[in-house]
Amino acid sequence: MIPEPLVIPDGPVKRIDPRLKVLFAVLFSFAVALSARWPALWAGLGFSGMILAATKPGLWQVARRLLPAYLFILFLWVVLPLTVAGRPLFALGPISFTAAGFQLAGMVTLKATAILVVLAVFVGPLPIGVIGQVLYRFHFPEKLVYILLFCYRYIFVLEQEYHRLERMVRLRSFQPRTDLHTYRTYAYLVGMLFLRASLRADQVHRAMICRGFRGRFPALEEMRFRRADWFWAVALFIPPGVVSTWPWLTNLVCF
Repeated sequence: MIPEPLVIPDGPVKRIDPRLKVLFAVLFSFAVALSARWPALWAGLGFSGMILAATKPGLWQVARRLLPAYLFILFLWVVLPLTVAGRPLFALGPISFTAAGFQLAGMVTLKATAILVVLAVFVGPLPIGVIGQVLYRFHFPEKLVYILLFCYRYIFVLEQEYHRLERMVRLRSFQPRTDLHTYRTYAYLVGMLFLRASLRADQVHRAMICRGFRGRFPALEEMRFRRADWFWAVALFIPPGVVSTWPWLTNLVCF
């Protein structure tokens, strides 16, 4: 869990309407993920690189967000050439690596890089409250939006509560081992955590009712679609359209 948002310098991209950012990120992700043509994937990667160069975010923060995904991608570069059937490219004793496996791993790498960069730049800087408001404006079920907001707000509280319970157990000379006593202790700890979470949820609910909560959060900021956002809407939705219609465009050019 990354507590701080991605820092984006002030500029035209930062002032784009949040609804447009989220919608573009979702459409671009689907377009790139469903594409199976190398030129389309390279075009998507080039566009994400242009966005990264235009916004100039903190590269270390972007790298931190991409590192877990690339650890999994590195695992795919080892596994896919061994498991995907195809023409053997080279062999190490009885183990053969196929060209189709390397090709599939390369496609996954291009797709993941393009999608994660766009999500990090457009959705990463948005506070969770703004994302919840955007989902509500897109007519997502209100209860799902509230669950998202409450989970983000109180997951840190539950983490602190867990560490407090763990310190209490260790102060009583508890040493974790691979035995039945350790398993029973951690089961009691998790059960106590759920009990305290239930009690806190009841307290929060009563506090919200006392403050006039009627099932809807008021929006602190009103989202307005400015004139510049219409320009960005046209400019941003061209790349997903090109990536998704690449086979049709190539057939039209060949014709």
